[in-house]
Formats: sequence, C-alpha cells, structure tokens
Amino acid sequence: MNHNFKKITVLTGQYGAGKTNLAVNLAFEMCRYGKVTVTDLDIVNPYFRTSDFTEIFEKKNIKLISPVYANTNLDIPVLDFDMRFETENTDFHIVDVGGDDAGAFVLGRYNDVFSTYKDVTDMLYVFNVYRSPDFSVNNIIENIKEIENASRLRCTGLVNNSNLGNETDTDVIKNTLGYADKISELSGLPVLFTCKSNTDKKISENDFPVKIMVSPPWNFT
Repeated sequence: MNHNFKKITVLTGQYGAGKTNLAVNLAFEMCRYGKVTVTDLDIVNPYFRTSDFTEIFEKKNIKLISPVYANTNLDIPVLDFDMRFETENTDFHIVDVGGDDAGAFVLGRYNDVFSTYKDVTDMLYVFNVYRSPDFSVNNIIENIKEIENASRLRCTGLVNNSNLGNETDTDVIKNTLGYADKISELSGLPVLFTCKSNTDKKISENDFPVKIMVSPPWNFT
C-alpha cells in the first residue's frame, strides 16, 4: 500500500459500505507508526460499531472514544469528549462516521477543529459497489456533495471497499475498478486505495489488505 496517513482520517460514505471494518483495519496499520485514537461518531448504525473492539484496541494501545450510548439501551447518544484535545495528543486520529449525510451532520459541530487541521486531514468517501448495486455513479457524486454540505468538510479521496463478504475473490474486486475510475473522474477525487483480503493477488497500485473484523448480526451465534 502506497499511502501516507495524515493526522486525521475521517471515514464517511454509503450506509453499509464497510466503514467500521475499514476503521479497525486502518487503526491496526497506523499503530505500527505511532499513537492511534479512534473516535466512533456513528450515531446512525447500532449494529456495526468500533466500540465493539474495545478489548482488542486496548491490547494494541489504541485509544477508543465512543458515544455514551454505545452498547447500552440509551436512544440518544451523548458526545462528551474534547475533539481538539484528543487530536493534539495522538499521532493518528480516525473518525468513524455514520452513513450518508445524516451521519456526516455530526461532524459540523467540530468544524473549528477540522479547520485547524485542514492541511493534515483526509475525509475519505467509502463505497461498496455490491452493497448498493442500484447506486449509480451519478448517485454517488450527489451523495458526496450531500455529505460535504452536511459535514462542512470536503472529501479528499475515495476508498473502493467493494466486496461480497466471504465470497469475495480477486475477480470480484477487479470488476469494480472501472466503476471506481469513473467516480474518480467525475468527482475529481483520487482513489486512495482499494481494499482486498490479505491473501488476494495484487489488484491495483494502491491495494490495502484488510481482514473481515465486523460481521453482520445475523452471523452471530
């Protein structure tokens, strides 16, 4: 993988595109190079949460910040933390945001922090072609604009996280590269990396090997 991580990496994009799984994998990769903090701002999706990884994060000295309602029966999240302090006191800060513009809206309350660190911040739009097959390229371009308006931030790159879960192979991902290139062309945003499994052969120049860490609730036993 050829990508220089910035101090802040905000993950946003399609609902169900695999942002949380990506956040966990990014945290594991970043902790090889410095101190990592993960902030869970996903107030939309109650099923896939970085807060579910508290124990494994602690083993890797990754700091986790999550809404008070995470893993409780509270309906309204309490975002009680100092974004500026947490960013200043870490090398890499990953912010996992809920799907689409509804989830991105919460970023606006920290606009002063993101403005301070705008030169060392990536906001990445994550998409999975197979998660929403009816989501056309034009739909995604519009979705990016909606997220930018809601968050008051500008996306800086794309992540092709297209997969079919355990059925994913090299061809499944290769079939989406043209789609990713079209999104990049129309949005003006680079595809910073393409996610693949650790065992897949080389797919692109910017491969990022990931493990499936987050399983849907219907797979739990």
